[in-house]
This record gives sequence, C-alpha cells and structure tokens, in this order.
Amino acid sequence: MAMVTGVLALSDRGAGSGFRFPAANTSLVSDTRGRNPVFRTDAPLDRQRWQSVIIHHSGELAGNPQTIRRLHMANGARMMGYHFVIGNGNQMGDGVVHVGERWIRQLPGWHAVGPDADFYNQHAIAICLVGNGDRRTFTDRQTAQLISLVKRLQRELGILPSAVRLHRDIADGLTSSPGRFFPTTLLDQQLLRSLR
Repeated sequence: MAMVTGVLALSDRGAGSGFRFPAANTSLVSDTRGRNPVFRTDAPLDRQRWQSVIIHHSGELAGNPQTIRRLHMANGARMMGYHFVIGNGNQMGDGVVHVGERWIRQLPGWHAVGPDADFYNQHAIAICLVGNGDRRTFTDRQTAQLISLVKRLQRELGILPSAVRLHRDIADGLTSSPGRFFPTTLLDQQLLRSLR
C-alpha cells in the first residue's frame, strides 16, 4: 500500500485542498431505476469522463474514509483518492457506502498505478472495499453493495462489463488489490451485459 500511495503522490493534479464530509452517504445503494443518492453530485455528472470502474481494497482489516484520507494526504494527495468506500463493519458500518468528495465534485481519482495509471486516474471511478483481500474474504454485505453500486454506475454511465476492472489487472504487478479472496467470479456473473 505504501508503494502504491507513493507512486500516486506524483499524480494528484488539480484537486482542491479543502475537504468536507459529503452529505451523500448511504447504507443501501439500490439497483432499481430512478434517482439514487449516488448521483446527487454538486457538479453535473461528467458522463464523458467516466469510462471504467476500478475496484480496490484498503489493505487494512479496519478503516473508514477518514483513515484512508489521512493516509492518502500523508503521501501527497489533496483528498481521499477513491470516489467510493464500502465499509466492512470495522470502523465503518458493514456495507455502508461512503460517497467521496472526488465523486461529489466529479474530480479525477488518485488511485491507479501501472502503465495506464494516468488514463485510469482520469477516467475510472475508484471503489475501495475496506479490508485486505489477501488476508480474508470481504463481507457478504460489502460484496452485495459493491455489485449494486457497480450495476448502478454501469446503467447510468453506459460502462461495459469489460471496463469494470480490479486494480491488480491494470497495475502491472505493482499491487494484488483487491486481493486473492476477492469474489471475481461472482462479480463477473452479476455485471450488466445489456445497458439501457
């Protein structure tokens, strides 16, 4: 994790220095049609920017947006690098979805490493699961909320299943995130195949 955040420290361009806890936090992300708190952003939804979703883990068994934010800022970021964080019940409610400032303000992320990191930081929505997928499985509620959130993003933004990626898949060996216990097959089975 330290190596990943160290590499990212070089790439946090143009993000504002202020931070406020966003009003839009939700413990349930419905995947039914209709307006969802996830899409109530301060800035207009940047449909041209968002072309992919990248799934990460925090690397720690416990955590919350504040602890992740502190780590990212200690490594040079101006705010938390992820757009969404999903809790595991350790310092953040199990399955609670935190909508981050970068999403609220429709700002690029600070999360990807690897040869195409610039593209993914600019055009991918970063979702972080609290936990360490190399040490243990994620909770059922976390996984359900992740799948629901990804499906909502797919539907709203037209993101294809092939554009929903794990961080390790784009990182060229620099990270194993979201870990070997991540339920890849389940996610693949649940992604929306036909959009709109």
